[in-house]
Amino acid sequence: MPIMSSCMMTTSRLAAPDSPDPRFAVGDVIFADDFKGGLSNWVVELEQGGNVQVSDGAMDIDVPAGCTVWLKRPLAGPLMIEYDAVVISAGGRNDRVSDLNCFWMATDARSPNDLFAAHRSGKFSDYDQLLAYYVGLGGNGNTTTRFRRYIGQQNNRPLLPEHDLRDPPHMIAANVSQRLRIIAAGNLIQFYRDDERIFAMRDPSPYTRGHFAFRTVSNHMRVSHFRVRRLRRIAS
Repeated sequence: MPIMSSCMMTTSRLAAPDSPDPRFAVGDVIFADDFKGGLSNWVVELEQGGNVQVSDGAMDIDVPAGCTVWLKRPLAGPLMIEYDAVVISAGGRNDRVSDLNCFWMATDARSPNDLFAAHRSGKFSDYDQLLAYYVGLGGNGNTTTRFRRYIGQQNNRPLLPEHDLRDPPHMIAANVSQRLRIIAAGNLIQFYRDDERIFAMRDPSPYTRGHFAFRTVSNHMRVSHFRVRRLRRIAS
């Protein structure tokens, strides 16, 4: 079967990759975007303008300040989100190697039934009132990699010590494509880069549905091969 176009929302039976967690089997594609149909599947929030466009089968984000790009479609687990990303350093105005970030399973405490009813400008503090999971990969000028569980409170973004990484191997290598994968399966939440599991947690009160977003600030990056796949538990 041919790969689903960027506008298709129906389930596809593409050959599934191996799950990074052997307790799960990866099943059907429930959403895919190869960025051949523009940004029709996405909502862009920009703090100070910038350029978000699709070209050559990728989403190109080139922005001078905060930027969040939301998938319009809400998602429900158990699932795996995967995509390829590269942070560009080639002398451009916004070529700052930092902040290959994302939200997932996100709702907004101010409008729980409609993420897009709440105003957000692209400024990072505007997202404090999300109920969501978040990874900031290579944040703060490529000096930290952090995982947070947002709890919907302004000025309160909890961070556990074990989820605050500062060692160079967990930062961004410029101009290198990497495969990012997220597992959200009930109370099990995981984040992988290539074949390495960087974060994992058992959430006693998990967020099991919501929206996904790419997030960055003062950055130039490209993302491609976006897929959301169903997961099936095969072992305990």
